[in-house]
Amino acid sequence: MPIDVVRSGDSIWNISQQYGVSVRRIIAVNGLESPGHLLTGQSLFIPDAEPRYTVRPGDTLQTIANQFGVTVNDLQKKNDLTSATDLYAGKRLTIPLLYHQVQSGETLDTIAAQYHVNPQAILQTNQLENPNNVYVSQILKIPEAAKPVIDVNAFQTEFGVKGTRPLRDAAYDLTYNSPFAHRMTASGSLGEIDDEPIVQTDLRDRVAPMMAITNFSSTEAGSDLAHSILNSEALTNALLDNTVKMMANKGYRGLNIDFENVLPEDRNAYNGFIQKAASRLHAQGYFVSSSLAPKTSADQKGLLYEAHDYPVHGKYMDFVVLMTYEWGYRFGPPQAISPINQIQKVLEYAVTVIPRDKILMGFQVYARDWKLPHVQGQQAETFDQQEAIRRAVEHNAPIQYDQAAQSPYYRYTEANGQQHEVWFEDARSAQAKFELVKQFGLRGISYWVLEYPFPQNWSLLRDNFVIHKL
Repeated sequence: MPIDVVRSGDSIWNISQQYGVSVRRIIAVNGLESPGHLLTGQSLFIPDAEPRYTVRPGDTLQTIANQFGVTVNDLQKKNDLTSATDLYAGKRLTIPLLYHQVQSGETLDTIAAQYHVNPQAILQTNQLENPNNVYVSQILKIPEAAKPVIDVNAFQTEFGVKGTRPLRDAAYDLTYNSPFAHRMTASGSLGEIDDEPIVQTDLRDRVAPMMAITNFSSTEAGSDLAHSILNSEALTNALLDNTVKMMANKGYRGLNIDFENVLPEDRNAYNGFIQKAASRLHAQGYFVSSSLAPKTSADQKGLLYEAHDYPVHGKYMDFVVLMTYEWGYRFGPPQAISPINQIQKVLEYAVTVIPRDKILMGFQVYARDWKLPHVQGQQAETFDQQEAIRRAVEHNAPIQYDQAAQSPYYRYTEANGQQHEVWFEDARSAQAKFELVKQFGLRGISYWVLEYPFPQNWSLLRDNFVIHKL
């Protein structure tokens, strides 16, 4: 899984030649919109090249195919060979990746056991939805073994048919998908969103739809609303009744509880709600999760943190989402949004009080652009990683990399003299986060938010992990 950092004078062609991977493939995997204008410091994920073989005297297509565990037909197709006479000593052949032709009586499980890989890895590699649809003579690509199996969630804030487009693109890489969110009201009811098309797309593509409920919005912190609901048995029951009813009506498989800005004095009431919600939903066959502020200690002060009791959530929830982002707050000074050194501190505390196999590490897939000099309270602009690269290309801004935060950034100046600083994510920062998941043995990753395109991430994710499907 090489990651190439562009140097001055590099071109997409010489990088392609260096790694033996086609220009077209590098462009596609990295979503390059301006491949003729690479930036110094830009990172490119280089997918694995297919192996090459130099034909020796006495070789035949069959002996070469047997040596690499591929079929003669695939070997011919890959190298545009029309007959055995096209083969001669010294000829360079490209060897297709390992393939298996399904035999009578074989199942996905027996094939996976033969190659010592996870059955889901074969499904994922071949983009198959149903493990029972393996048939005799089918050709399956066999992935490399020993990748960790993880859960992947993605929240999304685009709804309706529009929201199904990014979902369809990422479906093979998701365990759960959560439209965000149904906001609770003072009566314990839930606001509506147009999530039916998304839920149906989830179910069709073997992604578990996870309903999200929350107390806050972009204009309201939600502290008073949380206080009213959490301290009233009638409102708590109404909220859970309405939640279960909506989940059943829409086809959700689980729930994410996201109470934010809860008053410190409501900590015990929130703990009681968590226990009650888990008991109620588990009894009806649903899984339950919660979203938690990124704490580094049990007694961390602040409205975001004090009411979030990690041990209680770890005990009663099936899993938790740690919201390990927003250090680079849109109203604060420019800095990495998800610095690896800060995330590590959160994980070091979290794994002492929450089982590791219940933790999804939050991963933001958005970038921010701050004006310089920063004025306190001035809002940064938020956009996707592709736009971050577009702006860097437009202003020919070299990419810098903060080693402590493991995060890329750059600065540019507009024609009117206004200076900017942009922090974003790239293949290097994504790989650093994936290594944390492996290091701490976590359940997986939760993305915020799905509709921000980040092509490098998904290719790199598949290169590191097998994605668990329910």
